[in-house]
Amino acid sequence: MRSTLLPAVAVLAVAGCSAPSPDPGAATTRSPQASATVPATGDPALTATRISFTASDAYVVVHLEDNPTSRDLLTRLPLTLEFEEFSGREKISYLTELLTTDGSPGSAPRDGTLVYYKPWGNLGFYYNATGGHDDNLITLGTVESGMDRLDRLEQGPVTVIPQP
Repeated sequence: MRSTLLPAVAVLAVAGCSAPSPDPGAATTRSPQASATVPATGDPALTATRISFTASDAYVVVHLEDNPTSRDLLTRLPLTLEFEEFSGREKISYLTELLTTDGSPGSAPRDGTLVYYKPWGNLGFYYNATGGHDDNLITLGTVESGMDRLDRLEQGPVTVIPQP
């Protein structure tokens, strides 16, 4: 009797746990409780692994980490930002809305990384990093090209878009 009952229970358990497939045309939604982002499937911007930062004569390409914070950043693109020098160590820009950070690990500052600093809600490009691990510092990605042009990001509005 037990052998006949187990397959039926397993089928019911699996059937009860399955969620409906997302609608490919569904829009991105935000959960107010967790401030998490649920990406719409099929949107090429949300599947990008690279983004670019372009100013008048600067072009910086970043390869993104796969974490909830970098995925949330992708949902906000395109963006226009202003960058400024900060403490002789990084170029920073403030976002108008905080990014989700649940599930994204902290990190240590490293030259050539794009980071998100939770307490201030800002992006930063490190070029003269110091210090140890910080739970509030989330690595979003690594600069693939344009590291030598970071100082030019301060010269005007910077457009941030996904790359194929």
